Amino acid sequence: MFDCNNPELRTWVPVPQDSDFPLQNLPFGIFQPPGLLPRAGIAIGNDIIDLSELTNRGFFKKLPIKYVSSFDQVNLNDFINLGRNAWRAVREEVSKLLHVDNAWLRDNTEARQVIMHAQKSVQMLLPVAVGDYVDFYSSIDHATNVGKMVRDPSNPLLPNWKHIPIGYHGRSSSIVVSNTSFHRPYGQSKLPTEESPTFGPSKKMDFELEMGAIIGKGNSLGSRVAVEDADDHIFGFVLLNDWSARDLQTWEYVPLGPFLGKSFATSISPWIVTLDALEPFRVANQEKIAPVLPYLQTKKPGNFDINLDVFLENSNLKEAFLLSKSNFKHMYWNVSQQIAHLTSNGTNMRVGDLYASGTISGPTPDSLGCLLELSWNGTKPISLPDGSTRTFLQDNDTVVLKGYATQNGVRIGFGEVRGQVLAAL
Repeated sequence: MFDCNNPELRTWVPVPQDSDFPLQNLPFGIFQPPGLLPRAGIAIGNDIIDLSELTNRGFFKKLPIKYVSSFDQVNLNDFINLGRNAWRAVREEVSKLLHVDNAWLRDNTEARQVIMHAQKSVQMLLPVAVGDYVDFYSSIDHATNVGKMVRDPSNPLLPNWKHIPIGYHGRSSSIVVSNTSFHRPYGQSKLPTEESPTFGPSKKMDFELEMGAIIGKGNSLGSRVAVEDADDHIFGFVLLNDWSARDLQTWEYVPLGPFLGKSFATSISPWIVTLDALEPFRVANQEKIAPVLPYLQTKKPGNFDINLDVFLENSNLKEAFLLSKSNFKHMYWNVSQQIAHLTSNGTNMRVGDLYASGTISGPTPDSLGCLLELSWNGTKPISLPDGSTRTFLQDNDTVVLKGYATQNGVRIGFGEVRGQVLAAL
């Protein structure tokens, strides 16, 4: 069997040393070249392989799967719905096509002109149509820090947190692709010293460093997905920034949880890195501090060693300022446990659904995944190189999340998810 993850594989495509997209990655996305309709593509180095054009030239006709027009869509849902055999077959064939010894495209100048696109020349679009969006709360360091701020510092975790992957069912209408700006949201907020709430622009705009799992296989209503089978339902992962208006959130979240403080925008990266590409980076699950019920018990390593960086940019800074360095391996409840719990009552998942990890914080001060923690709710301002400080985001601040895993000289990355906070309308 051909091994797409083999670190010895080499390609004829120029791939920069620090690229997130070597031959061993081959993530899927939706892009729009100038003057053409949106279509599906695979990233390699600084380029994109046009899957629609490959199909038009009969490249996939030898595969036992009928693709019809799944690569000519404005999202990947139809392709993902073909199943894991199709995902693997396409990734494998493209890997062979781009191998250093394959001349089919390498030596065909005319074909390369229509099949290959420079990433900088196209517009990246939202890769999937998201039907349902769920945001979890699964980092023990993050939950502990927040609990210390808003509850009893000596007992920060609520009793259920140690037993359940806590989450809330959010909205999907305002999920946007990287490079989408948004205006500071309005809402109700109330300071402890105030008698009544006020309405106005949020004063505590924050980012949240997260990963998002894209569902690749649904389940029927009433059925449950076993924790050991959850991987079968994951197409891949994206970087995710679940923007948060902390002052709105603090006032509204009791008793039913987040609402307007989070529903104004969630940003995801345009490239979906497949679960297959991430297999070499699995690491052990975090040790549990309380007994776990049988339906959530798993011995399979379900965490991933993926480095996650957060940068702040604005016109006053000469270069991006590193706010945080975290890692996806810090999850207490892994994605398999999240899926097992979400479907334990018979909830049906659908292709394209997006499940966010929740803020990913580590155990050290430099690995915290949001400004709420980094500034300790505004009490510890962060000093920037231009002499200014931040407790929460200011207008025109841009936040950039990056993620990558490395092993055996191979770097598998996600590119970035970037978003800018504009002034309130």
